[in-house]
Amino acid sequence: MSNKNRLCYIKSNLYSYFMKFLNHTMSAIAQFIGLESNKTGHLEKWVSATGGLAGILTVTFISQQFLGLQAVSLVVASMGATAVLVFAVPHGPLSQPWAVLGGHLVSAVIGVACARWIPDQLFASAVAVALAIGSMHYLRCIHPPGGATALTAVIGGANLQALGFQYALTPVLLNAVTIVIIAIVFNYAFSWRRYPASLAVRHAAPVAASHDAQETRQESLNENDLQTALQTMDSTIDISSQDLAHIYHLTQQNKLTARLKPADLQLGNYYGNGLFGSDWQVRQIIDMTTPMTSTEDLLKYKIVAGPDRRNTGTSSFDAFAKWASYEVFLNESSWQRKKPVELVYA
Repeated sequence: MSNKNRLCYIKSNLYSYFMKFLNHTMSAIAQFIGLESNKTGHLEKWVSATGGLAGILTVTFISQQFLGLQAVSLVVASMGATAVLVFAVPHGPLSQPWAVLGGHLVSAVIGVACARWIPDQLFASAVAVALAIGSMHYLRCIHPPGGATALTAVIGGANLQALGFQYALTPVLLNAVTIVIIAIVFNYAFSWRRYPASLAVRHAAPVAASHDAQETRQESLNENDLQTALQTMDSTIDISSQDLAHIYHLTQQNKLTARLKPADLQLGNYYGNGLFGSDWQVRQIIDMTTPMTSTEDLLKYKIVAGPDRRNTGTSSFDAFAKWASYEVFLNESSWQRKKPVELVYA
């Protein structure tokens, strides 16, 4: 190899190593600061922005009609943060109507109370936000802008504090109700982002596969598969791909540790396969060898719910344990999972 070629080879390798180092460094920095890859298309971004525009314009207009020309100054700034949530993350748990209405209302009441009964404004501000967070936790209406609503009640100035507890109703509750109604109406035009989340339409291709094939496919999922699924949804979800992957791995671990063993099977008990839709089935063991003397021993079962209902069949203990996800019981008219008995030690 000539000196010129050798020099080109060295430069090429150095460039390759440098680019790998740069990519690795940038990925590490992005992960550290929480910079997620962009999962939404341009349409979704502009729909979110337009929704925010419609929401805040309507809030301002209605506040003027109810509260007069100075109403704009009474429109709580936290409604801007609420608009971000209900229009950019309409399916997130922090964006749902109860979170918006309950979070703002309880935070406003707490903020006014702290402003009235705690003389020191600095301390009152901290207590208002802290109590708002705790109350939203207990009332299951966590809504981050609620913290700003509580804080505004304390530091919003004399004109706002003169409203007293009316602040919780007008402008806070009025604004919150308005923005929820606008979010419902505006997002209804887009089937993939209807609000609240219970109205969302999820389109999923039907899957026709055996239980073994589904289990194999689930075990082969990785973080890239989950990331691709998030991108396919073209909607901002209030969870990172890392958290989703962590939840998936925990689910797989729990599934493995909770798997029934042949020795766990009991005569007369009911077992479900844990699947959904037309693949769901419940079987009752109606005859079995007790105790089990070999791995080839068979048990007899009856299908009591799902496909082939009322039919009977035979299976080895091992095969039945692999088919069953957990033991179930009939609670009035629905089959429910039987929770394992917790041992209490003295």
